[in-house]
Amino acid sequence: MLRRTLVKLGVLAAVTAFLPSGGGASALEKVVFATDWKAQAEHGGFYQALATGLYRKHGLDVTIRMGGPGTDTQQLLAAGAVDMALGSNSFYPLNLVQAGAPVRAVMASFQKDPQILMTHPRDDVRSIADMKGKPILISNSARSTFWVWLKAKYGFTDDQVRAYTFSMAPWLTDRTAIQQGYLSSEPFQVKAEGGVDAQVFLMADAGYPSYSAMVLATQSLIDRKPDVVQGFVNATIEGWYSYLYGDPSPGNALIREDNPEMTEATIAYGIAKMKEYGIVDSGDTAKLGIGAMTERRWKTFFDGMAAEGVYPADLDYARAFSLDFVNKGHALEMRK
Repeated sequence: MLRRTLVKLGVLAAVTAFLPSGGGASALEKVVFATDWKAQAEHGGFYQALATGLYRKHGLDVTIRMGGPGTDTQQLLAAGAVDMALGSNSFYPLNLVQAGAPVRAVMASFQKDPQILMTHPRDDVRSIADMKGKPILISNSARSTFWVWLKAKYGFTDDQVRAYTFSMAPWLTDRTAIQQGYLSSEPFQVKAEGGVDAQVFLMADAGYPSYSAMVLATQSLIDRKPDVVQGFVNATIEGWYSYLYGDPSPGNALIREDNPEMTEATIAYGIAKMKEYGIVDSGDTAKLGIGAMTERRWKTFFDGMAAEGVYPADLDYARAFSLDFVNKGHALEMRK
């Protein structure tokens, strides 16, 4: 209890220092932001922006609503239950467009989707292409997302699919198993639980074009309060630079407040992997800044999925995103 009290006092002090000089909390715009999973390092930029007062500096009173099993941010946004939310991949906003829900991606926190395939150390699998014809453990939701891309690019077939239940036991006991995972999660787990250094294959580095950890906003909010959306985007960008290149401890403290199961070692591993693989800061962000998105990349993703029958070819995919709030090189000077 003492640790929690000290953490909260420290966060309060940091936030107070950034209150607008012309008024108090009542002058701030309230924003409820929903994440797609339990608090973790992959949400670090958002928690850092909250913990260090960056949202308040931009005139916002932000509440982070932590996700978890069963959380569907698409439904929360479509129902108007939250103002903004995290979209795990490029399918999210496109699915909302197809459903007629007026929601857009306004920034992409991750240039690379952290989805991986992993194996035990083995000589017969040195690339994703080598997995063709072999059984692969994937979740039900993966069947309609990255599995579609794997089938199109590598000729994978549905008879390869085995059910992934998010337990490491089947993979650990079967040295021939191939399994989906998250760059900063499953490899860490199998090392901790079974002492296995997994072979990791990041799909993004093999050409998977999906953005990830996108900030989604309702069209109503974009139209009525574009300054609120811009303030949230700018503060989040600053939060990510601060989290990756500065002292992440304020954000980590809030992450562990929301999710006490998250250990310091797990968070440190997540941060290290995000840096090593350029998950947040790579590619277009070198010139455009964190959060960058391009029409070209969105078209590449949509065209590929439309060719596979996921979306009708005449779907207005441009309604899935807005470039009005990113690509401005905001806070580039914070990169170290």
